[in-house]
Amino acid sequence: MFIGHFAPAFAAGAISPESPRLGTLFVAAQLVDWAFFLFVLVGIEEMRIVPGITAMNPLDLHYMPYTHSLAGTAVFALVFGVIVWRMSRNAVAGVWAGLVTLSHWLTDLLVHRPDLTLAGGPDRFGLGLWDRPLIAIPLELAMTLLAFVWYIRATKGPVGPPLVLIGAMLLLQTISWFAPEPTVMSVWLPITALVAFAILTMLATWVGRTRWHKRQTGLAVASARG
Repeated sequence: MFIGHFAPAFAAGAISPESPRLGTLFVAAQLVDWAFFLFVLVGIEEMRIVPGITAMNPLDLHYMPYTHSLAGTAVFALVFGVIVWRMSRNAVAGVWAGLVTLSHWLTDLLVHRPDLTLAGGPDRFGLGLWDRPLIAIPLELAMTLLAFVWYIRATKGPVGPPLVLIGAMLLLQTISWFAPEPTVMSVWLPITALVAFAILTMLATWVGRTRWHKRQTGLAVASARG
């Protein structure tokens, strides 16, 4: 799951005028993957390349108890939610940030092979849709595009920035799906992922600064959010 993780971010931005701005929601949506790839770089968590381990990618995510256990994700969600609440002085914004962060584990559950845990224990979970590309690809596209349209319809602002964002998302997802797969593990794999996250987060921040919820009026439009 890549751009599908951002569907809850778009949805949160569409549902509530008190949700954080889109850039913050994009950070929330991929927060545990930011942490995971950083942890891989410093040796706290581990991944390796095993060609054919799933039909859609060769990633063996064999040790990630801190970021991709449900308990670990919940801790990230709680901490990030509190940070957003304190910085925005808006408890509702903090709740939305936490919920979007927590959604990461649930959306991963759809596509991962059984490599997710509840609290880092031996029991592993994952519905394995990465082995069903004819289901996984349309599902991820539908999740993302429907949530994006919902966000656009619920907000006001120029159409150009969100079109650039969704175009970049689709381009990066296409590369992820169809570019030649890596055959050996190197530091460039997590670095490339972090660069992709950074690009999309910067674009989402731009979009969030140019749009406001249709239920916001007057001074509420200019109020500080996360």
